Amino acid sequence: MKLLGNKRLLILMLGLILFIALMGLTFGNRGYQTWPERFVKDTVSWVQGMIYKPVGYIAGLFEDIRSFRTVYEENKVLRQTVTKYARDTTLLNDLLEKNKRLEEDLAFTERQKQMNKYNFRIAEVVDYKQAQKMVTINLGEKDGVRANMAVVSVNGLVGRIVSVSNFYADVQLITGIDDKASVDADAGAGVFSKAIALTVKGKETKSFGVLETVDADSGLLLMTKIEPGDDIQPGDTVITSGKGLVFPAGIEVGKVVEKRQGDFGITYVATIQPFASFTHLREVFVVDVPEAK
Repeated sequence: MKLLGNKRLLILMLGLILFIALMGLTFGNRGYQTWPERFVKDTVSWVQGMIYKPVGYIAGLFEDIRSFRTVYEENKVLRQTVTKYARDTTLLNDLLEKNKRLEEDLAFTERQKQMNKYNFRIAEVVDYKQAQKMVTINLGEKDGVRANMAVVSVNGLVGRIVSVSNFYADVQLITGIDDKASVDADAGAGVFSKAIALTVKGKETKSFGVLETVDADSGLLLMTKIEPGDDIQPGDTVITSGKGLVFPAGIEVGKVVEKRQGDFGITYVATIQPFASFTHLREVFVVDVPEAK
């Protein structure tokens, strides 16, 4: 009986040892594998690698597409923002420039009120006819504008009204003056000379001439019929004398650049650089001279 009990105990111990060894082989690091196991492991790993690479590539491609889409949307918003900023900047600059011009216009009208009793009606230039040396303004008969009214800018004399409709008027620039042009009988104020009577500021009683043509080469104004004893000199400011039938007295025209003898040596000619700019006219003033009571 004792021998039988020892045998059972021995078998139990051997079974426990085999169980522990089996667990060690199952859960421990197996340094050696059979060739079927290695074949299966290599085959599975190769197949996994073949599947993982294209799947990873496709996943990365979709990720790149999402990134491109995000960048595209951001660039679209950025372009819209830049365009809006450029548009707003341009609008702001235009408003600032217009505000500056209007401030100059207001200061000009205030100065003119102190100098004389003329009324100045501000108008915007809506069209520029370069070939005819004319501009169109947005004032007409409804605003009390009539033919032959003088038109000025804040810098100097611009021209005169030559035709009027209900809401618009055409202005002949002084750079288009022509002493050989025919008088327009329908202009509205009867027959008058197209020449402009001029004098020199500060020498109103000592200097006289007429503006009736423009130098074809330089584009400068020519003041003709200046008497030999006239004291007009380069640098003098030329103004309207008021002796004509169109332009009132005291409107600045330009500055004397040169004085020389006329073609026949009897009178002199002065070259005048006009004060007004005729290529960038925005706002002008129609001069309304109140009728003498």
